[in-house]
Amino acid sequence: MKHTVPVDRLQPGVFISITGLGWLDHPFLLNRFRLTSHDQIKVLRSLGFKEIEWDPVRSTAQPLPEQKALPPEEDFSAAVMASMIHDKRERTERVRAQREGLARCERLYEQEASGVQDILRDLGSRPAESYGKAKNTVGRMVSSLIGSQSVAIHLVNMKVKEPGMAQHAMNVAVLSLLLGRALGLEEEEMRWLGLGAMFHDIGKLEVPARVLRNSQRTHAEEQFYQAHVGYGIKHVAVIPELPVGVRNVIACHHERWDGSGFPNHLQAGRIPRLARIVAIANRYDNLCNPFDLSTARTPGEAVAHMFKRESSHYDPELLQLFVKSVGVYPPGCFVALNDGSVGLVVETNSSDLLHPLVMLHDPGVPRSEALLVDLREADVKIDSVLNPAKLPVEVVEYLAPRGRVDYYIEGLH
Repeated sequence: MKHTVPVDRLQPGVFISITGLGWLDHPFLLNRFRLTSHDQIKVLRSLGFKEIEWDPVRSTAQPLPEQKALPPEEDFSAAVMASMIHDKRERTERVRAQREGLARCERLYEQEASGVQDILRDLGSRPAESYGKAKNTVGRMVSSLIGSQSVAIHLVNMKVKEPGMAQHAMNVAVLSLLLGRALGLEEEEMRWLGLGAMFHDIGKLEVPARVLRNSQRTHAEEQFYQAHVGYGIKHVAVIPELPVGVRNVIACHHERWDGSGFPNHLQAGRIPRLARIVAIANRYDNLCNPFDLSTARTPGEAVAHMFKRESSHYDPELLQLFVKSVGVYPPGCFVALNDGSVGLVVETNSSDLLHPLVMLHDPGVPRSEALLVDLREADVKIDSVLNPAKLPVEVVEYLAPRGRVDYYIEGLH
């Protein structure tokens, strides 16, 4: 049931909803918000509102009781309106810059993923050239992170219909480098880590798709699948200068802390540290982006699953650090804000993980122009994380049309 109240009875603390006006037709940051000043009420009057919708549940104050008409007073709302419009123009410009930044990251991700696809495809036939390209790609990523004060993690909207090994390799490299930076690895180790993450699944080129995509493999098929580790070592044997640390990532990224992994059932500290890092990043991406997207977990669900059900598989210190690195609200999380809005986390900053950049669902606004709200600046906060399976299809398709979770990171100096 909707509740309306005359504008003259409003006071700070009443939570209102502006209906009948588009977002660009009023100076407020959001269409739903809690009043914080009498100046805001004056602006509502100047916009022509006689009555307005309000929410008793979200309000911290009740509307004023009805009063007799008061004598007219001088109206200062025009000056207030001008100031608010100026502030909103500045916010709109920041949103435009943020949207351009996300688009730039998407272009860079797709360029890098396309390059990785060529590297993985040509490694056998042109090993020296492919290895050189791989070092350049990883070098660019590592150089961005070394010495940075914080890291921005961007959600990118992939445009390819059937992402493959290159996208997985990119995601695992990005997530591994994020964890490596948090661990304080030296630059050379970071480069080895990035290369190991890029090449970790190179052996899958020898495994048929019907085996890779089958979640109910027979014993023989499982053995064939596990052989991709050995095939991977065989593939990189054509690069004699490849560091041992990189080879060990390929050889050991399926080993588990409790010894239940393969191929050598290594335990705990016997597993090379870089391989332990890639094992976490690899599992996280496989949970978020399985072959069958209907079984995909949200970023929050993936982290919870690894932490609660599979923690014995991973180095406990590294798993804790990974959870801290991706944050409480990793990019790709659907969230409910305390103003009733539904949004998608599209960017986080490692220096303030509790206040991400959120894309809001608004059917009246084209997705290409969707409102981005930086929670470090807005007077709203996240109420809860939502399960997309329980949201209307149109909301999910608006916010995440591809249903994938792909990341691009860059250091902020």
